[in-house]
Amino acid sequence: MFTGIIEEVGQVVVFAPAKEAWSLQLAAKLVPSDVAVGDSVAVNGCCLTVTRFDAGHLWFDLLEESRRLTNFNELKSGSAVNLERSLKPESRLGGHFVSGHIDALGRVEVCEARGKDYYLRVAAPAGFGRYLVGKGSIAIDGISLTVAEANGDSFAVWLIPHTMAVTNLPEKRPGSGVNLEFDLLAKYVEKLLAGRPA
Repeated sequence: MFTGIIEEVGQVVVFAPAKEAWSLQLAAKLVPSDVAVGDSVAVNGCCLTVTRFDAGHLWFDLLEESRRLTNFNELKSGSAVNLERSLKPESRLGGHFVSGHIDALGRVEVCEARGKDYYLRVAAPAGFGRYLVGKGSIAIDGISLTVAEANGDSFAVWLIPHTMAVTNLPEKRPGSGVNLEFDLLAKYVEKLLAGRPA
């Protein structure tokens, strides 16, 4: 479980097929200082298991499905990725509960400065708009954000300069893929209501 508060932006060193899985090596400074093999780390919001680490690097194995269903299929050497270690019970919950299970791959429609703030509009795949509500929570590449506008399957968030400074969002352009995780509560409510007798 995560909070959507990004701890560090890492950099892809290598992302390539290996003998048994896709191998992802990242360069990072903070996160490797307090992890162990088997720990969970959210990489662009996707919960991955640390398979190896040293003072400046992290390694992960990925399934083909994880690569196919997320924006990992767009990663290359030098790409910036958002990193967050899993939540400890005594930690403050600064964002919202984020599971690290990506629901869909969205596409950036607009990412631009508007005055002192930044405006980001994303198109989700058809049908996912049912999980969007104004002032509700959304995780974009693992970042806990608040939905400012919801219009069908498209939504927008406003970003403060700090968010732009400490995440990978400055790399995003129209057409860029972003990992989306919708609010857990909305998905549970939908499931419960679907099973309710008429």
